[in-house]
Amino acid sequence: NIEKHYSEHYSTIVFCRLLKHSASDSADKNGVKNRLKKFIIRRPSMKTLQEKGLIKDRVFGCHLSSLCEREGTTVPKFVRICVDAVEKRGLEADGIYRVSGNLATIQKLRFLVDEEEDLDLEHSQWEDVHVVTGALKMFFRELPEPLFPFRFFQPFVEAIKIKEPKQKVQAVKKLIQQLPKPNHDTMKLLFSHLHKVLAFSRKNLMSTQGIGIVFGPTLMWPELDAGNMAVNMVYQNQIVEFILTESQEIFNLDGK
Repeated sequence: NIEKHYSEHYSTIVFCRLLKHSASDSADKNGVKNRLKKFIIRRPSMKTLQEKGLIKDRVFGCHLSSLCEREGTTVPKFVRICVDAVEKRGLEADGIYRVSGNLATIQKLRFLVDEEEDLDLEHSQWEDVHVVTGALKMFFRELPEPLFPFRFFQPFVEAIKIKEPKQKVQAVKKLIQQLPKPNHDTMKLLFSHLHKVLAFSRKNLMSTQGIGIVFGPTLMWPELDAGNMAVNMVYQNQIVEFILTESQEIFNLDGK
């Protein structure tokens, strides 16, 4: 009985200590949570840090309109630099825009673009044209709002469903004319460039369909992914293919 009494007494003491430690741990955790919450509330916003010059304005992940406004242009400088580089040395490259460049090198290029104002794509480390095309695709994929703005997604889908060819061209052309100027001008430059890529299709083995598959989901996506992703992808590809095929009429490329 004495052993049983001491055993029960010892168990009670251990249990009480465990409760005490548990309460202490819980208090510590709550304290950490509260301090973390206060830090998060007090921390300055990204905009504030940028205004104070503590964080440099980025290129990748920046809204197209904000980037163009900051640069004083209607087409981002990085897009122009990439397009020029590809047209100088890569239009005949096998699988241009379809073949992936080295991701680590693309990320290095991205970092330099975000950190430095001037970029020399003639440097030997960027000699692989697939790195340049990969970085350009990444730039468009990381836009907070795609090149085809969210509010235009469904109107473009409805336009591409039109059966009569001339009506379809006019419907798509009208939508493109309604785009914000940075979107319109960047789109015009890009599709003019892709039209040149297509002109070398026998050597680079890139078809209209191939370019549509690559750039459809890169240039446009719905704001809310509530629909059927597979169906949306079909429309995305078709829209890019159609604009590419009719780019001279849609953008008046002959008279630019």
